[in-house]
Amino acid sequence: MLKLENICWTAPDGREILKGVDLEIPDGQLTVITGPNGSGKTTLARIIAGIETPSSGRILLDGRDITNDNVTERAREGVSFAFQQPVRFKGITVRNLLETAIGEKAKEGRLCSILGDVGLCSKDYLDREVNSTLSGGEMKRVEIATVLARNSRLTVFDEPEAGIDLWSFKSLIGVFRRIHESMKGSMIIISHQERILKIADEIVLLADGKIASRGTGTDMMPQVLSSGSVKAACCREEALFNE
Repeated sequence: MLKLENICWTAPDGREILKGVDLEIPDGQLTVITGPNGSGKTTLARIIAGIETPSSGRILLDGRDITNDNVTERAREGVSFAFQQPVRFKGITVRNLLETAIGEKAKEGRLCSILGDVGLCSKDYLDREVNSTLSGGEMKRVEIATVLARNSRLTVFDEPEAGIDLWSFKSLIGVFRRIHESMKGSMIIISHQERILKIADEIVLLADGKIASRGTGTDMMPQVLSSGSVKAACCREEALFNE
């Protein structure tokens, strides 16, 4: 279980971004954190991953205080983070990246299975470099494949829909459903897209650096869809799907 206790974070310019966030996420749960732009969603995700350190408060993973552990230490403890814009690695192949995530050389069959889970053909991708020749949608899938390879205790996705085409977005929803069905740990997705919100066990609405409300996906959807920029984002998505 992940537990956040009174998490606060102040930006270098003095702005208070997070103002006392308390949150528990049990194992096996898919939690979507949503809210308007500037509400602190991405900052909270980066703090959970260890990229940022809270100004005050504690982070507990299975009862152990990991507040001061950096991103590398969090990764060793089973915390994975997927960026809005996945990192590209010139000279590194998809095979190299997956084997690094696994922690050892892997048989072809295992690598093929992992790529197959995200809709990529191993023959076409295993020996390709993780560079600018891959589209945004392909990069998202490769990044998710590395998460699957790690079998993390806690996985955080920061706006996975950002910068990808509609077809890739539809496919990602299916990938998230499969991860959720098979995962032993927990998953957090930062998003304001309705189709991602609909697969959540719990939705957490963040506003002005605080948790405004939280509840089951079914209970929270009406409130989320009626709230400011979240509603606007969902409307833009519907327009794309209806084109």
